[in-house]
Amino acid sequence: MRAVVCRELGPPENLRLESFDSKPLAPGEVRVAVRAAGINFPDILMAAGEYQLKPELPFTPGVEAAGEVAEIADGVGGIAVGDRVIVKMRHGAYAEEVVVAPSQLTRLPANFDYAEGATFLAAHGTAYHALIDRAQLGRGEVLLVHGAGGGVGLAAVEIGKLLGATVIAAASSEEKLAVAKAKGADHLILSAREPFRDAVKRITDGRGADVVFDPVGGEVFENSLRCIAWGARILVVGFTGGIGLARTNLLMIKGASVLGVRAGESVRKNPVLGEERLKTLLGWAAGGYVRPHISHRLPLQDYAQAMRLLIDRKAIGRVALVMK
Repeated sequence: MRAVVCRELGPPENLRLESFDSKPLAPGEVRVAVRAAGINFPDILMAAGEYQLKPELPFTPGVEAAGEVAEIADGVGGIAVGDRVIVKMRHGAYAEEVVVAPSQLTRLPANFDYAEGATFLAAHGTAYHALIDRAQLGRGEVLLVHGAGGGVGLAAVEIGKLLGATVIAAASSEEKLAVAKAKGADHLILSAREPFRDAVKRITDGRGADVVFDPVGGEVFENSLRCIAWGARILVVGFTGGIGLARTNLLMIKGASVLGVRAGESVRKNPVLGEERLKTLLGWAAGGYVRPHISHRLPLQDYAQAMRLLIDRKAIGRVALVMK
């Protein structure tokens, strides 16, 4: 089987596609033939040595995949060979097969293909944790979503609408905003056309946003503090645009809160949160209320190009690696 391997930290071009013998199963393990793997920013940061989790070299990037159960070791129940599953990992998904524990598997929604399954739980799970567990977004509140053309941003748009919020989507291109509108955004802000803080004040008649979903950081985070309502919650989801600095006087004046978002770590600290999140997301998926938007599907050998699509912000929604 083939897998993408990181033997030295750096850009995606440092990674290599290598062939390996299949790993024998230990008791309690499951082998999954991977049909698709999702590309996420943590994969890029991990390969560069800039993520909070730093696996020992060499390692294979990738936190989510989908495929078919190919082999089951002794002591495993409730799973059958041929089952279509989503695989949750801390790393290792950019491979043609993976060996995992049953607890890492979730049944693939019947209305999803493998690429959709491999790009679902990381983004939508992050958006769910941010908006529901952290911000406790309420019906009728105003939600500002930065990076609304990205995978996690579009997931926040979908879930925000499901929760009854008025959603303002900010993105860098008309094409990205068109997808955000299709996902339910009520108002659209093209960053190059109007400063978003001015647009938010105009849209809300000067009141500001109740919740800010920010996977960008940097100046976007800092300017968000200037268009918030009383009691606002600012969700720090990522920092693709750099590390922002919080002006504490603005937070105090608005009675606002800055909330860090780490969906995976929250589940490791409190598994009950993860159970409720997964149940709800799978129900929404089965009902057709949420679905990943995948702008690019590339073969495994084009892993570097796929990762570059995220780095260069050319993707709309998600990017998936697909295996033959």
